[in-house]
Amino acid sequence: MTDIFSRTRIFLLLLPVFLFCAAFIDLPQKGRVIGVSDGDTMTILHDDYSQEKIRLYGIDCPEKKQAFGQRAKQFTSTMVYGEQVTIRRINSDRYGRTVAWVFLGHANVNNALVRAGLAWHYRKYSDDPELHLLEQEARIKKRGLWVDPYPVPPWDYRKGIQAGNAF
Repeated sequence: MTDIFSRTRIFLLLLPVFLFCAAFIDLPQKGRVIGVSDGDTMTILHDDYSQEKIRLYGIDCPEKKQAFGQRAKQFTSTMVYGEQVTIRRINSDRYGRTVAWVFLGHANVNNALVRAGLAWHYRKYSDDPELHLLEQEARIKKRGLWVDPYPVPPWDYRKGIQAGNAF
């Protein structure tokens, strides 16, 4: 009997610690993709009907008006629109979007865009070695935007830097 009380007391003492730690663990969550803004941004609908804007972690797709921008958006739409995806949150960006890895089943959407040559590995915010290797492979095989000998990264495009001025 005393053993049960001891265990209960220990459990009750440790419960706040477990609850505190659980608040800081971001477990993967699921949601249905209900919108694709561009190649690396989507909106998901959770089971509780809340919506969340997701920015894909570690990559940067061409802007919509850039070469391959519409293809990147179409690729993402074809892959995930209307589908149930799993997100693994990394953080939030300055626009309040959740920055995350996105998975369709076992397929990593972030990686798929880089592999297809429709996104850059965004090294300013990511040191992921797999994204780096996927970009190198896409460059070598001249996939997607890498058919252009001097593609303009979206971070330069947003600053108004064109291909002739970039190098």
